Amino acid sequence: MEEEKKMTLGKERKRELIEKFQHHKSDTGSSDVQVAILTERIELLSEHLKQHYKDHHSRRGLIKMVNLRRKHLNYLYKRDRDTYYALVKKLGLRG
Repeated sequence: MEEEKKMTLGKERKRELIEKFQHHKSDTGSSDVQVAILTERIELLSEHLKQHYKDHHSRRGLIKMVNLRRKHLNYLYKRDRDTYYALVKKLGLRG
């Protein structure tokens, strides 16, 4: 039961991410916010897969999330490169 909670993103953590990356008060769906939430979920799922390496269903979900994040980042790169570079730096991507 505890491991399931570790794989999911809690309401409080999600709210923190939205407040940190939103552009205005009611912004919950901009690419910046979605990339931040996806990054957090990817990190949680990656930790899960380190212990449960045979969990292929979760691995497939991880691959789908990584691809979705890549699409959002490509959109940001084409639309506003300054925002893209700031977001990548803030999230610690591109190590």
